[in-house]
Amino acid sequence: MSNITPVILSGGSGTRLWPLSRETYPKQFLALTGTQTMLQSTWHRVAAVAAHGPLVIANEAHRFVAAEQLQQAGAEPQAIILEPMGRNTAPAIAVAALEATRQGDDPLLLVLPSDHVVADEAAFHAAVRLASAAADAGKLVTFGIVPTGPETGYGYIKAAPGSGARPVERFVEKPDLDTATAYVASGQYLWNSGMFLFRASRYLEELARFNPAMLERSRSAWENARRDADFTRLDAEAFAAVPSDSIDYAVMEKTADAVVVALDAGWSDVGSWTALRDVTPRDGEGNAHHGDVIAIDCRNTYAYGERLVALIGLDDVIVVATDDAVLVGRADRMQEVKDVVARLKAEGRSEAAWHRKVYRPWGAYDSIDNGERFQVKRITVKPGGTLSLQMHHHRAEHWVVVSGTAEVTRGDEVLLLSENQSTYIPLGVTHRLRNPGKLPLELIEVQSGSYLGEDDIVRFEDTYGRS
Repeated sequence: MSNITPVILSGGSGTRLWPLSRETYPKQFLALTGTQTMLQSTWHRVAAVAAHGPLVIANEAHRFVAAEQLQQAGAEPQAIILEPMGRNTAPAIAVAALEATRQGDDPLLLVLPSDHVVADEAAFHAAVRLASAAADAGKLVTFGIVPTGPETGYGYIKAAPGSGARPVERFVEKPDLDTATAYVASGQYLWNSGMFLFRASRYLEELARFNPAMLERSRSAWENARRDADFTRLDAEAFAAVPSDSIDYAVMEKTADAVVVALDAGWSDVGSWTALRDVTPRDGEGNAHHGDVIAIDCRNTYAYGERLVALIGLDDVIVVATDDAVLVGRADRMQEVKDVVARLKAEGRSEAAWHRKVYRPWGAYDSIDNGERFQVKRITVKPGGTLSLQMHHHRAEHWVVVSGTAEVTRGDEVLLLSENQSTYIPLGVTHRLRNPGKLPLELIEVQSGSYLGEDDIVRFEDTYGRS
């Protein structure tokens, strides 16, 4: 196998799978088709053909969850490169290529979105091996999915006749149904998967030829990045100046060296709840359910329940129930979920971006109740986890330890609390919570005051570099 470095693109927001996937915790971090998250599955899929640990491109806001999930999967990333804002795939791959060549190496980059499903990993590995020979020869390889029907939600690639790595004759935007039907019937077209393989230097050469401004501004953001033990933080001002464009438009449609390898491996980009239903094992009536679901006289349904969901007499319907939202709709209209998210954003509602349960580098909190002038949270702190030293201008807090041990800094005091013990944090008093034990710390927090927003936090010290 050639000298392959995986580049895993993990910067997406995944709003098409709302309400389970949200901006602050998108679908690549969810276990949708098994016990592993989609990010973890992507690494395990590629590990067998990789010569090096991955280069991961992630959103700044997702840095801790990305790092934690990679650690859980046994991956040792060469770098986790943090984008301060999205600039599409071409700049993301550019900074990955610059990072890959930083020490004088020039590996093949296998570029993979972090939120795809590939059922047949052996077929995927075989396609990568086939593509490696073309990439070694200087070609820019894309993987085209053998179509299973006239999909209108994908771009298409027309391949030259032949076998193996074939020259790309043209890329086609998402077609209408009649055009897609003709494409599939012709046998000449493949779905555009968004997966690529090429030598790092070749991508940089072609980007310099076709979009030099993008490369130079990406290079500036990368050269001025802040590096610490876990993350490479691209310079925000420089990256904001990078033109936003996909690799397809910026390079692949313009280069004379684009080739495509056909891939028939049970691929899906899981771009809707209907697509997720179609890649999930189904019963004899076509139903695919996850969680606590009771279905009576139902066919072709998909239900995801974080609480009990009961379905009666439904056909071709999607039901998704989370702690704070319920989605119900016809399977053939699930692409319109994005319109729901757009309306939530327009109305300034937090459900567009946030779950009721919010993950932090130290653990998580779940907002279990709220009303006028009060809020109740269930807080979990990992062993060794430490919240920031902070204070609030508008609220006081009561903490009750349910299990584990809490080290509480309250003003000049340091208290050690165990199960069933509690403390009170008055308004305006500096405080910190730490778990000094080897088991998770569980506690109930009751906030009371005139304003209870998360922005009423003044941080004085933070272990995780937050301001």
